[in-house]
Order: sequence, then structure tokens, then C-alpha cells
Amino acid sequence: MKNKVPHWRLSAFYFCYFATLGGFLPFWSLFLKDSGFSAAEIGELTAFMVGTKIIAPNVWGWIADYTGRSLRIIRIASFLAAVLFAGFLYETSYQWYAIVTVCFSFFWNATLPQFEAATLHHLKDEPHRYSDIRVWGAIGFIVTVLGVGYLLDLYPIKLLPVLIVAILSSIWLIAMITPEVITAKASQAVVGVGQIIKQPEVIAFLLVYLLLQASHGPYYVFFSVYLKEYDYSATVIGLLWSLGAAAEIIVFIFMRRLLKFASLRSILLVSCFLAVIRWLLIAWMADDMALLLFAQILHAATFGTAHVAAMHLVQGYFSEHHQGKGQALYSSLSFGLGGMVGGLYSGYGWDVYGANWVFSFAALLSGLAFIIAYIFVGKTRTA
Repeated sequence: MKNKVPHWRLSAFYFCYFATLGGFLPFWSLFLKDSGFSAAEIGELTAFMVGTKIIAPNVWGWIADYTGRSLRIIRIASFLAAVLFAGFLYETSYQWYAIVTVCFSFFWNATLPQFEAATLHHLKDEPHRYSDIRVWGAIGFIVTVLGVGYLLDLYPIKLLPVLIVAILSSIWLIAMITPEVITAKASQAVVGVGQIIKQPEVIAFLLVYLLLQASHGPYYVFFSVYLKEYDYSATVIGLLWSLGAAAEIIVFIFMRRLLKFASLRSILLVSCFLAVIRWLLIAWMADDMALLLFAQILHAATFGTAHVAAMHLVQGYFSEHHQGKGQALYSSLSFGLGGMVGGLYSGYGWDVYGANWVFSFAALLSGLAFIIAYIFVGKTRTA
């Protein structure tokens, strides 16, 4: 008998997870700046957070593939992430923030890669339905960005950690009611994960996404600070962030149709090329609202289509026995190492070279990702 996909519970998890990012990404750098940290310190704290993705997802991925139970790990990790994030309410020294950031993010970064693997296991022979579920993440992001942006125009930004703790707690609650999916254990695999990783195309795929996520570093860390320098209000900043997520929603809605006539290779190449355009527009045209709006719409490509293509490629590269490790490796090298590199170069370069050249460097990284993808990735793969 065919198991029914727990569609609303999977969707609710993505909604709550990315609602947390909606409260975090646009406003955390503003919160840190309000707390008295310099641009370099903000970049370092962000690098600590994303840097744990290099290690944490792989640790949890190996455990998940060994036990065959991803949801148990997600429940434990999401609970501890909420508890540890409350540590930001305790004191405001740089050393304390660094410790809390590392501890919180070690568990926080365990949840999404394993949930991605669990979702694809639930979908089994219907991976094209992934975008229908994942779209709720973008909706959650928009709801929180707009809500938090509105609240922060009315109340002090010190309220932000309290709001994020509340949303983190909702992730744990959803994880508790999401059914476990029992998967084949890694010990049953015929081909070892090491043999998969050694393939040139897999190496190139991981490098492309590392560069693409590194190019997002200035955007994720300093976009709100950058817009504040142009005197945009918190509400407008929230609207601009939500516009990117709204464009992402449109992509997810039509992604199933797009995959029918576009190859994963072409989707990835277009995503990288449009990333170059986006970062250059933000670098040099941030005072032009029309072009800034267009740049935010391009988030549909630089993250939306690129991420969906990555999910299909990971599923194709890694067998059922190694899906947890495959998702973890993708997450750790792209969002982890790539995100850490992005946070560091943007933090150290912001005051020295200026925002224009930091975003221009991001465009350069996207261009390099395009070249590598064009030469090595996905010439024989479809969705």
C-alpha cells in the first residue's frame, strides 16, 4: 500500500524554518550593529554561524544514514537550537555572542539538510512535487520579514532575539508531529560515499555551489545595513527582502513545468549568470529603486532555481543509502564553507574597500561558478 505524503506537515516545517530566517537574515546584522559591534565583528559572528555548517551537517548526516532515522535527529537538534538561542538574552559581550553563535548553530544547521533528505524520501518517486512543498518556506520568510519589519519600526530592535526564540520553538513542535521515514542504512550500500565524491562532476558541482553561496555573503550579512545607508526604513527593507522571497514563490509554483523542458544544467547556468547581474546592480544602482526591485526579483534565480536544481542533482549523484550524507555535504560546502567565506570577505572588505567593490567581488565569484558549471556540470543529467 502506498504511503500518503504528509504534505501539510512537511510544508509547515519549511514555513517555520524559513520564517526563522525571515526574522534573522534581514535584521540580525542591524541588531548586532545596534549592540555596538563593528563591521568586522559582524562578519566574524556571521562566519561562525555559517562555518559550523562545514562540520555539523556532516556529523548529523552520518548519524542519520547510520540509524536510518532523520526525524529523531531533527527533533533533538531543533529543541536544543531554540534553547541555546535564548542565550543571546543573557549578556552582550563579543565573546559570549561568539560562544552562543557556535553552540546554537551547531544544532540549527543539523535540521534542514536532514529534513530535505526526509522530504525527498517521503516523496520517493514524485520528486517533482518538492517545489510544491518547498514554496511554503518562501511564504514563511515573507510573512516574518514583513511582520518583524513592521514591529521593529514600532519597538526597539532588542525585541528581535525574543521573536526568533518563539519561531525556533515552532520548528521543534512541527518536527514532533511529522512522521518518521525509515530509510536504508548506509551499511547496506553497494557503492561507498567516497567513490561518489571522487567523481569530477560531483567535485565541480560542489565547487560551483560553494562559489555561488560565497557570492551571497555580502547580501545575507550586510544588505540591510547597506540599505540603511541609503536611508531606507526597516519596513522598506523588509519589503525588499520579501520581494526576493515572493519571486522565489513564483519560481517554485512553476518549477515543475520548467523541469519538463529545461535541463538541470541550463537552469544552473542561467542562475549563475543572473547572479552576476544581480550583484552588480546592487553594487552600483542601489539608489535606483526600480533597478533595486529588479535585482531582488532575480533572487528567484540566484537562490530559487539554483537550489531546486541542486536538490535534483544531489538526489541523482547520491544513492538512497547516502542521501543524508549527500544533503549534508552539499549544505556544509555551499552554505557552510561558502557562507563562511562570504561572511569573512564581506566583513573585512566592507570598511576597507566599500560596499560597491564587495558586491562586485561577489559578481566575480558568480562568474567563476558559471565557468566551472559550463565546463563540468550536468551535461547528461535531466530532472
